Formats: sequence, structure tokens, C-alpha cells
Amino acid sequence: MATPRKQQISLEDTPYYHCVARCVRRAFLCGEDKYSGQSYEHRRGWIEDKLHFLKQVFAIDVCAYAVMSNHYHVVVFIDEAKAKQWSMIEVLERWHTLYKGTLLTKQYCQGEVLAKPLLDIVKSTAKVYRKRLMKISWFMGYINEGIARAANQEDNCTGRFWEGRFKSQALLDEAALASCMAYVDLNPIRANAAETPENSEHTSVKLRCEQAAKSKQPSTLLPFIGNPTKGMPKGLPFELKDYLKLIELTGRCIREGTCGFIEKSQPAILNRLNISAENWLVITTEFNTQFHGAIGHEVALSDYCEHQQLKRRQNLSHCNQLFS
Repeated sequence: MATPRKQQISLEDTPYYHCVARCVRRAFLCGEDKYSGQSYEHRRGWIEDKLHFLKQVFAIDVCAYAVMSNHYHVVVFIDEAKAKQWSMIEVLERWHTLYKGTLLTKQYCQGEVLAKPLLDIVKSTAKVYRKRLMKISWFMGYINEGIARAANQEDNCTGRFWEGRFKSQALLDEAALASCMAYVDLNPIRANAAETPENSEHTSVKLRCEQAAKSKQPSTLLPFIGNPTKGMPKGLPFELKDYLKLIELTGRCIREGTCGFIEKSQPAILNRLNISAENWLVITTEFNTQFHGAIGHEVALSDYCEHQQLKRRQNLSHCNQLFS
């Protein structure tokens, strides 16, 4: 049986998650339909725009993403601390940018004076909204529902657009996070849809490369901050230059067919995460087939299963083999 969604998300164990949503139709989510010749390429922009927009509303940051022809990947960071810092009015205003809310929440935001019983109702509603604004299910649901409606209208049809609810995986440590981000960013390379990471359209790595050329980091993506210490701003626990070099070298290995080997210039990030070059190439090319469920070193995986009261440590053999 599939693990219930509420059990897959455990902020006690990790704020990082990998999500995948796949289209159910032969007619493609994006790209060009080889049967009809019709192009759906513009739909990639729909998803990318929604990912960047929702970062401004939810307490969820985007670490990496890739929009493919019939599915898309996104790696997210749930910022629970940020959500708890919002005032009640900020929570309501954020929610109202996505949904109508209630008559009472609208009146409160407009500055109307409410009787105490009504104000208590608003406070209770805001508490629910605050939780939703840091839930992956609401984040992904808003994207998928909007895309499905727009695609159905464009295709002049009805029915399901997605094959089911999105899939999610917990990324329990830095090794799992780095390998999953690389897997996501290199999707177009593996699919022969792009020759280099910086030319991979509708991916986070392309956006990072464009901004890196200007000595900047994208404002809509979670930034790289290197080795974090107390008091530093939140961000990915790697150096941007290490990550981009890692992506480039891994991508070159995939394209040249050099199985499980990276030249002497092996990135420092692999040494720090204790992953061999051979295992790294396996992880970043076969992430979806190697892992089903939470991912990380054995200790992190054991803690996660204990917190979730799971009897079986899924992925343990693969994690031990590839992360050792």
C-alpha cells in the first residue's frame, strides 16, 4: 500500500522534498505531439511561472525544477519558521492572492471592526490558512489544478489531465538533496532535449547559470550559501560554483557514456558528502528507479522511519550501497 501523504511529510526529519507530477494523456503536457504535429511548448512557461509566483505566497522555496514533455520535477524547502513569523493579516492577505477566503476574512483585511465571536472565527480560519501555506499538497495542488483547467480549455475537452496525485520523496540529508537536485536539473540532458545545462530550457539550472554570469543568484530560487553557520540566512548548504561544476561534469559523463567515472577534477562537494564518483553517476541518472520513498544515509533513514512509525526501512539497501 502507498504511504498516506500526511505520513510522507515530516518536518521533524527534513524540510526538503522531491515532487513529481505526470500527465495522463498521450497528447503531452508540453513539447510537440508527434501524432498531430501540434506544439504545446508554451505550457512549460505556465508551470515555470506558477513555481516562481507561489514562492512569493507560500512558506515554500523552490530548490530545483525541470519541466519536461509529459511531467515535471520540483525540489522544495518548507520554511516552517517563516510561516510562524507571519502576522494574522499577512496570512490572510497571502491566502487571498490565491483564493477568495471568507466574508469575515475579507472584512478583517479591509479594516472592519468585528465583534469578538466573529474575530475568534477569523483567528481560527487564519490558523488553518497558515498551515496550508506551508503544505506541499496545497502548493502542488494549486499548480496542477490551474494547469489542468487551462489545458482542458485549450484542448476543448474535459476529464483528468494528471495521472493522479503528485509523488513526493523526503530528502533526509545533504547527500540526498544534492543528488536529487542534480537528477532534476539534468533531466533535459538525459532526454537529449539539451546539450548543456545552461541551454536546458525551463530548468532551475539554466536560471542559475544566467544569474551566475551576472554574479547573482535568482531571487525566486533558494540560494546557495555554502557551509551554513548559526546566524546565516537560510539557503542550500553548498557552494554555487561547486554545484554548477558538479552538474557540468556529471552531464558530460552522461553524454559521453563514461560509466561511473569523473576525471581528476572531481568536485569538492562529492568528497564532503562522502559519495564516490561511481555511485554519484548512478544516483543522478537513475534516481527515480533506484529510490521509492524517503532517501538519505542509514542513520537519517532510521530516524525518519522511527518518527513515522514505519516498520520497514524502504530504500535501505540502495542508500547503503550508493551513499557509502
